[in-house]
Amino acid sequence: MTLTNKLFIGLFIGFTTFCSAQMETYNYKRALNEVTNEWHQLIIPEAVFGSLKSDFSDLRIYGVTKNDTIEAPYYLKVLSERITHRSSSFDIINKTKGDKGYYFTFQLHSEVVINQISLDFNEHNFDWKVELQGSQNQQEWFTILEDYRIMSIKNKSTNFKFTKLEFPNSKFRFYRLIVKHDEQPQLNSAQLSKYETTEGTSINYSIKKLETIDDKEQKATIVNLELKQPVALSQLNIDVSNTFDYYRPVKIEYRRDSVKIEKGWKYDYKTVASGTLNSLEANLFKLPNIIAKHLRVTIYNDNNQPLSIAGVSVKGYEFQMIGRFTEPADYMLVYGNPSASQPVYDINRFETKVPKDLKTLTIGAEELIVKPKQEKVKPLFENSYWLWGIIGVVMLLLGGFTLRMLKKS
Repeated sequence: MTLTNKLFIGLFIGFTTFCSAQMETYNYKRALNEVTNEWHQLIIPEAVFGSLKSDFSDLRIYGVTKNDTIEAPYYLKVLSERITHRSSSFDIINKTKGDKGYYFTFQLHSEVVINQISLDFNEHNFDWKVELQGSQNQQEWFTILEDYRIMSIKNKSTNFKFTKLEFPNSKFRFYRLIVKHDEQPQLNSAQLSKYETTEGTSINYSIKKLETIDDKEQKATIVNLELKQPVALSQLNIDVSNTFDYYRPVKIEYRRDSVKIEKGWKYDYKTVASGTLNSLEANLFKLPNIIAKHLRVTIYNDNNQPLSIAGVSVKGYEFQMIGRFTEPADYMLVYGNPSASQPVYDINRFETKVPKDLKTLTIGAEELIVKPKQEKVKPLFENSYWLWGIIGVVMLLLGGFTLRMLKKS
C-alpha cells in the first residue's frame, strides 16, 4: 500500500470519526424520510425553533451508513416577500397657485407605470390635504387621489412623517399635485416610482396570553404577549379601535433571558423594533426574524388618554432548507448545540444551479440524541488505608534521611 493511500484512508477514518463525534454534541434529531434524489427541500417545523440558536447556526443534516457518518450541505432560505422598487426620471415643469391651492406639475421622461410618489418638504410641522391628477396632454386631467392626507410632526418626543402617496397603477405623461394650503409649500424633492411586492409564505401564530397594562408612572400602555411556543417572528400588527387621530411612539421588545431571584423572576428584554403608532396607516411593524415566545410592546402616551387596543397579531415566515444528498444513508435533521458555529458550504455560492422543482421531505418526530456515557476514572487507591500507609512510609524515609544528615554535620 502506497503512502498516499495510507494517508487517504487515515484522513477518511478521521473525518468519519469527527462527524460521528460532532453529531453527539447536538441535543435533538428528526428523521428525514424518502430521500431519493440528489436535491431535496424541507420546511423547518415550528416546534424546532425553541431549540435553535438565534442565528440558526446549529442546524445540520447528517447521514448514517453502515460504516460512517456523513454531513450533507444545505442552504437556508427565508420565504419572505420580494419587493421591487423602480424609480422614474422626471422634471418639475410648473409651480403655480390656483383656486384649490398650490400646484406642482411633474413631466415623466418616458411613459411608464407608477403607483407611488414620495414627497420631501422643507416644512417640519404640517397637516395638509392633497389631490393628485394625471394627464397625457395637460388639457384633460383625471383625478387619481382626492383629499389625501399628508403630515409631519417634529418635536422633542415625536419625529413622524407621512408624505408618501400610494395609488393604483397609473400611466400618464404628466402628474399634477395640488397642496390645499394657504401658504406656499417648499417642496425639496420628489420620487415617482413603481412599487411591487411578491407575497412570501408566512404563518399566523396564535397568542396564548395577551395582557394590557396602563402604566401611569411611565405614561405608557404596556402590552405583554405570550405565544404557545418559541417561534421565528417577522412582523407584528397592532389593531387600535379608537377613531380619533393619534401619533404615539412605540417600542417592541422580546424576552431573551430570565433569572430567578428571591422576589421572583427577573426578565431581560431586547428592543427589536420601534416607530410611531398612528391613525394614518396600517400599524404593521417588521421584526428581524427573532426567535421568541414573549413580546412586550410599550406605547408612550405622554399626556394623552391611553389607546384602546382591539388586538395584536404576529406572523413569521417559513424557513426552507435546500440540501444536496450525494450518498445513500439514513439522513436526519440535527440541532440544539449552543456552541455550534455557522457552517460554510460550497452550494451557497451556486444557488442558481439548484433545480427548480424539488421534492419536499417529510420530517419525523423529535428524538433526543443519546450521549456516550463518560466512564469515571477510578482513583489510584480506592481504600484509604493504602494511602495512609504510603504517607507513613514516606515520613519514615524523610525522618531517616534527616537524622543521617544531622549526624554528618
